[in-house]
Amino acid sequence: MTYEELQLQYDDLFIMETDLSKINGLKGLYYDSCIAIDKNMTQSEKGCVLAEEIGHHLTSIGDILDQKIQDNQKQEYRARKVAYDIKIGLVGIINAFEAGCKDVYQIAEFLDVTKDFFEDALSCYKSKYGIYTKLDNYIIYFYPTLNVGKIF
Repeated sequence: MTYEELQLQYDDLFIMETDLSKINGLKGLYYDSCIAIDKNMTQSEKGCVLAEEIGHHLTSIGDILDQKIQDNQKQEYRARKVAYDIKIGLVGIINAFEAGCKDVYQIAEFLDVTKDFFEDALSCYKSKYGIYTKLDNYIIYFYPTLNVGKIF
């Protein structure tokens, strides 16, 4: 889902682009159904950040800016897991392989995410599912490398 598609799907949120570069490297910020996105990023980066801020909208409670607090770290991770599912998901990985994508760069481009975001998602999925998981008629291997096979 592209940045623009996310904006349309979550039209109940007020989403604005602004210059957040002066706020300690912040790329996005969520507060009370309002999302600020740093305007100084690529569309793919904005989409990844917006997905995470939507994750905060769906899962986070209170001010979690202080990441030295363990509960805040847990809420941050929960929001990122939601972002991975919004932007990628197991179906997205399968679709990328069906489209002929062969490496992380091609898959990330196909899914309109950054390479780092995709690799972080894979790490999360490996932690969640282990070496592999099955979905419908597919098996997705996360170890030793990402691979998708069709089950007949």
